[in-house]
Amino acid sequence: MRKEIVSALCVLMCLCVILSAGAAADTGKTDRAPYAYAHDPRDNPGAMRDIVYNPDAVYGFSPSKAEESTLKDYADAIDWTDEKQVADARGQRLAYHESMEELYDIILDMVKADEEIETIARTVSRRRNELRLEASKDDPEGLALTKKRNLETYGDELGPTPEWLYEKYGSWEKVLLKALGTNAGMDACLGFYDEYYYLYDLENGSAAGAPLQEQPAADSSDAPRAA
Repeated sequence: MRKEIVSALCVLMCLCVILSAGAAADTGKTDRAPYAYAHDPRDNPGAMRDIVYNPDAVYGFSPSKAEESTLKDYADAIDWTDEKQVADARGQRLAYHESMEELYDIILDMVKADEEIETIARTVSRRRNELRLEASKDDPEGLALTKKRNLETYGDELGPTPEWLYEKYGSWEKVLLKALGTNAGMDACLGFYDEYYYLYDLENGSAAGAPLQEQPAADSSDAPRAA
């Protein structure tokens, strides 16, 4: 009897799938299961300040419109449920991540030259600001948005100065680590959260998941214009 019940349930489930697919075809919508990361961004309070869980979004998350979100200006920049628009934004962010490899080369060269940690941190921090702006060089609207967010957050449209970062974090070691970090929320929205998980919350010596009060405010200036 148990086998017959299981068989009947399987048939019923198949019918439900077929009917569901037919309904999706009638409405023109894609019946797509919510995207899932190996590391759940919802376990990262720092990321969740900037984003919201959105099962309809391509990667399961979209920027939050809340006032405290550093990504609120990007909430309506694109349709986060549209695969083409998200793919375009993802390509821009990938190019930005790849450009960041230059910072590691700078660090290695300066360490070999026996430069002081302050000098290294200042150099890397300035170069990261430049890379952020260069990522939008072909996107005037995106560049304007990045400069606007920089001005609002740091008082400088070019991004945080080494002095601003030192005052905030208290050591040149942390300034350097901050320069190598990335906005976890934007990565979650664009499908990079697992790939760059090791970078989150570097200045606290751990990858994500630290208590909210221990995490610094997320940095939005590395976010590409999502359009």
